[in-house]
Amino acid sequence: MHILVLGGTTEARRLAELLVDALPATARVTSSLAGRVNSPKLPPGQVRVGGFGGAEGLAAWLRTHQVDALIDATHPFAGTISFHAAAATAAAHVPLLALRRPGWAAGEGDHWHPVGSLAEAAQVLPALGERVFLTTGRMGLAAFAGLDAQWFLMRSVDAPDVPHPARMEVLLDRGPFTLDGDRDLIRRHRIEVLVTKDSGGDATAPKLTAAREAGIPVVVVRRPPVPAGVPVADTPEAAVTWLISGDSHLKR
Repeated sequence: MHILVLGGTTEARRLAELLVDALPATARVTSSLAGRVNSPKLPPGQVRVGGFGGAEGLAAWLRTHQVDALIDATHPFAGTISFHAAAATAAAHVPLLALRRPGWAAGEGDHWHPVGSLAEAAQVLPALGERVFLTTGRMGLAAFAGLDAQWFLMRSVDAPDVPHPARMEVLLDRGPFTLDGDRDLIRRHRIEVLVTKDSGGDATAPKLTAAREAGIPVVVVRRPPVPAGVPVADTPEAAVTWLISGDSHLKR
């Protein structure tokens, strides 16, 4: 049996751990990483780094390496690879599951401004504040490059590329983050508005509580949809159950 995990997330690493423990010793678990982060945390099992060459390339890889099931455990905002996975598994007749952590939900006292894209987030920012805590990652900073009146504190695992906002301080850090730490960032940098993606999970959620306590607005970029017809699991444990319970209809 050969299982391919499209990874790069905390859930993907946990899934690889569970699969290595749950499957027979003869089974193979391969985690595929996009290679966009320097020094990633490697999961157990086999690891490959880099792209596949689109949906056709992925389909060819599935056939060549005799993959029995694919679990898409990529970041909720890694939309392109998810649609490539759907097309590739359909072409190669391989079962597909999407593993997606639940999204965040606004609570009492939150001042959220949901938007559909980074470009839309940039459009609403001027009316919300001048000092921005930007936690959308280093990809897509070009959407904010034209906002010369705003100052940005950008937190990311790796240093950003250009184009990016002219008035920007970069904080290189990797989650999980703490509530006290995010409270301190908002206070020390006099943050007036937070911009984030609806990534879900606990690792980066403290910033939302810190923003609520500080009474500042939060611009939340909605996550893209999972490809139509693809089943979804919300935890690594549920993904393992899907795989070994027969719901995946694995080839034997």
